[in-house]
Amino acid sequence: MSFQLVIAEKPSVARSIAAVIGADEKQNGYWQGGGYLVSWCIGHLVSFAEAGQYDEKYGKWRYEDLPILPQPWQFIVPDEKKQQFEIVRSLLNRPDVDSVTAATDAGREGELIFRFVYQIAGCTKPVKRLWISSMEDAAIREGFANLRPDLDYDALYQSALCRAKADWLVGINATRLFSVLYHKTLTVGRVQTPTLKMLVDRDAKILRFQKEKYYTVGIQSGSLKADSGRIASMDEANTLKSTCAGTSAICTSIKRERKAEQPPKLYDLTTLQREANRLFGFTAKQTLDYAQQLYEKKLLTYPRTDSQYLTEDMGQTAQHLVSDLLGLLPFAQGLDLPPKVGRILNSKKVSDHHAIIPTAEFVKQGFTGLAESECKLMNLICSKLLCAIAAPHEYETVTAVFSCAGNEFTAKGKTVLVPGWKEIDQRFRSPLKADGEEETETLNTLPELAEGQSFRVTSTVSEHFTSPPKAYTEDTLLSAMERAGAEDMPEDAERKGLGTPATRAATLEKLVQMGFVQRKGKQLVPTKDGINLAVVLPESLTSPALTAEWENRLTEIAKGNADADEFMAKIEAQVRQLVKTYSCISADKQNLFQSERVIIGKCPRCSENVYEGKKNFYCGNRSCQFVMWKNDRFFEQRKKAFTPKIAAALLKNGKAKVKGLYSEKTGKTYDATVLLADTGGKYVNYRVERKE
Repeated sequence: MSFQLVIAEKPSVARSIAAVIGADEKQNGYWQGGGYLVSWCIGHLVSFAEAGQYDEKYGKWRYEDLPILPQPWQFIVPDEKKQQFEIVRSLLNRPDVDSVTAATDAGREGELIFRFVYQIAGCTKPVKRLWISSMEDAAIREGFANLRPDLDYDALYQSALCRAKADWLVGINATRLFSVLYHKTLTVGRVQTPTLKMLVDRDAKILRFQKEKYYTVGIQSGSLKADSGRIASMDEANTLKSTCAGTSAICTSIKRERKAEQPPKLYDLTTLQREANRLFGFTAKQTLDYAQQLYEKKLLTYPRTDSQYLTEDMGQTAQHLVSDLLGLLPFAQGLDLPPKVGRILNSKKVSDHHAIIPTAEFVKQGFTGLAESECKLMNLICSKLLCAIAAPHEYETVTAVFSCAGNEFTAKGKTVLVPGWKEIDQRFRSPLKADGEEETETLNTLPELAEGQSFRVTSTVSEHFTSPPKAYTEDTLLSAMERAGAEDMPEDAERKGLGTPATRAATLEKLVQMGFVQRKGKQLVPTKDGINLAVVLPESLTSPALTAEWENRLTEIAKGNADADEFMAKIEAQVRQLVKTYSCISADKQNLFQSERVIIGKCPRCSENVYEGKKNFYCGNRSCQFVMWKNDRFFEQRKKAFTPKIAAALLKNGKAKVKGLYSEKTGKTYDATVLLADTGGKYVNYRVERKE
């Protein structure tokens, strides 16, 4: 008997696939049954080797060893993944396995994960590709009925390989180069560094912003209010107010416009992350994690998508889904919604995966057993689907201009004619106000007006200030990452911007984790080190437009329209040039990233400042030998940490009150005063003066 081997990306996905295709016997590291073996990777089972594996000299970071350009590239299997790799390798090479199905996530990264394992295992058996957008049983069955040759995905693999190699080359070489120059580990990345630069540029704009005061004059008659434009000086505003007070204003023009706001598109991952951040405060990573969990529970379609449309053959599915959701969602009760699904169908705008929508499985199961965060996300995605197929929001705007004392004043009003999709949106959002959601716009309905009509008016002066640019939130930064470099790209370029929908969340997390960016509420703000790093790096590493161009090239490679070798040659040339250009920096710049030394007190020997080091408290005067070691036996025997507070008291008063000293004789703790007994020698002594 021969078997078809199926390789999934995660154990949970392998279990779902195995259940559908009848591989129900659990073995060590795989499932078996129905002519199938189903095994799994644990994310990346095989990775590029670290630099040290190419040559042991790369174990140390030195300028003269740069650039590091692997030829040929080497691979490793991390220790914690070796066991599963060996299982997959033995299955790939089993004589009774005659074909292989790649069932890793259907995207750039999933293709790379499978190909690395297949190649390192030395397998040459024919491969088919499972490409699905939902983990529902029906979708898995349909996927197996329509397997495609994995050769069809060679261009996608080339794109994934180029992305991984480019990230390795830029990351390893630039990180080592600038860390060696500045004597501090400075992590540089192909996508994360331009993202940091965007945050730093915005921060600089906020700091440079000069608040300006201006005034407006308002005239009022009953419920009618109209305003002047901006007036620079208070005197001018007060003069105008006095001139208008108690006089008449005449309506000189009325302009009415009927407008329609089209329904929103469905969610791709970035738009979902942005709105979940704005409404619920979820980070981009949290949103991706919750969506991935819902996908694996079969309740949501594949989340790592950059499309906001469904394919044209999904019209019927969408129609049924909408009808079922109207009965399931509390905020949709009693809605009269004739669905117009045509506007969400466009096969040309779906490359790898269609937009994120709930599944038929979710309609059956509902919100039962879901965590609160998962419920919030499902509600958000359901509401977007209903909004997307609803009628446009129609309204009329009225702009009325008045003349008073020789000046123009304007009043604006808005009347809703057909609520359309906004009714669903408002129903969904109204209970969310408590989550800090901004208020919906207030409608200003103007009274009936006619040209030439005259009003007796009162007048007022208001003082205003210009507003600084706002700090980025994850919502606005994700949007900026998506649009980065867009103005320099052809209009029909599909993917513009920094990173991909699947990688942006990890980029933001890494910047925070490395200490270059911090979260302040919903805001993302660069730290001092983050600002310095963005300033010292060359434009080739910080320019969002340049990196967005790389991303665009990768997309073209995935489509078979660009050459992978040419792309890699450019990246290698960039790395060589970088190392050549930055061979040394001035002495004053070398201390840019050194943390500010903390002064603990004055040296009892020479009166210079004493600073805290990693392992000691030391005198700043190099010719003075005074030092107090944190691991001094006096404190270690008494099981007491030698803290900066104790050190400061010893330096200031020659003694410090210390609580909880341990006695080896009695096995108990006690409080005492510790004296600094400095005899001027190499080591400083301490003694207990008295027990408290």
